[in-house]
Amino acid sequence: METKIIHDVEEHFHKGHAERHKYDPGVIIHYKIKINDAPYEVDKVEIEGKELAKLVELNLETHAIYAIKPGHKAEVQPNELVDLGGYGIEKFVTEPRHEHERHDYEIFVNAKRKEFSGKEITFEEVVKLAYGVFQGRPVVYTVTYAKGENHSGEMDEDDTVRVKDGMEFTVTKDNES
Repeated sequence: METKIIHDVEEHFHKGHAERHKYDPGVIIHYKIKINDAPYEVDKVEIEGKELAKLVELNLETHAIYAIKPGHKAEVQPNELVDLGGYGIEKFVTEPRHEHERHDYEIFVNAKRKEFSGKEITFEEVVKLAYGVFQGRPVVYTVTYAKGENHSGEMDEDDTVRVKDGMEFTVTKDNES
């Protein structure tokens, strides 16, 4: 028989508990969060931004979702994982994106200056900026980035990242072995 535990992240924080729940077979932990002050339960400790948006039927093209922590708020990107088991209050708010938001950025792809219009760039778009075309298998691409909102990282084929002025991308290609 399974037992369901509801972990109220906000209440847990206010009581001064910083530890994570330990894994216990047969126990299902649901995490209680708030989005725009409305309560929601999720059944996993990490949730992506796009999953949060889906809970409130939010279009991420027209709206943004922000994590609210004591003293600041930070935009949660679609593929960004939010850890609900850590220390802090897991509250989120949504806000419309403004039409006047900037859409033209200067980025560097394989050390070459490029102009990019758009708030987010896909793996395939980065490859096309580097090589002019995106070829499928047997060609395999590796895309890494630096100086972005999430500092640096590596992109998978289905990833998008938020673009920032001066962001640097390195793209390599190889044939599958």
